[in-house]
Parts: sequence; C-alpha cells; structure tokens
Amino acid sequence: MPDYTSAHARAGIDAKLPWLETWPNHFPGYEITIRFPEYTSVCPKTGLPDYGTITIQYQPRKVCLELKALKMYLLAYRDLGIFYENAVNRMLRDIVAATKPAWCVVRGEFTPRGGLYTNVEARWPQRHTPRLRS
Repeated sequence: MPDYTSAHARAGIDAKLPWLETWPNHFPGYEITIRFPEYTSVCPKTGLPDYGTITIQYQPRKVCLELKALKMYLLAYRDLGIFYENAVNRMLRDIVAATKPAWCVVRGEFTPRGGLYTNVEARWPQRHTPRLRS
C-alpha cells in the first residue's frame, strides 16, 4: 500500500456537503446536545469504512440547527473519504459558520480499529469552552 500523501491528509475537508439549515432561537442561555450514533465515513487511504458516534453540544445565540438538515449533512459523510480528525474539525467549522453559537463542541467517538479506540474533540472558541459531558 502506498505511503500517506498530502492528498490523503486533505481528503474531504472541502467536499460539498448538504446545507445546514437553521431556525430562529427565542430563548437565550441554554445548551443543546445532539448525539448521532450512526456516523460512517471512509478512510481516504484504504477505502475501508469507519464508524462512530458524533456528539454536538452548543449554546445557541440567534439560531438553532434544524435537525433534519443536520441528519442529511451527517449522512453525507457516509461515502466521503475523510480522516476522523478532519471530519470532527470540519463539522465544527460548518456548525459554527451556520449558527454562530456562543460556544460549540463536537466530539467523535470512533469504534476500535486494530485494538485502538480514537476519540476526537474540537471546540469553538478554542479556549474557555466547557468540556463535553459524557
């Protein structure tokens, strides 16, 4: 199998994905936690499937994520070649762009591969953000 390349490393980062629709928020100062236990994507090097649970926690300001649009967005990763780390950071980037929250945390808990468990957590803003509760 060939070595990892920069193309593998960037795979999926700028792929076109469904739009994250939002709706107006009418109540300030609360948190939303969304858990998606059926995440799948594809390793950009081997083409093998990856599985895991994605948890999104955020404090909305003016808008909230519309859940059906979020589901379609997350399902679009199913055939996308992208590394775990890039997927979690891409999700954070897209959610923050769509909602402009007070803060947001995206956590990926991926099923073991070769006996290794991988959890990836990305936060916005990077400092002074609450840790995601399990």
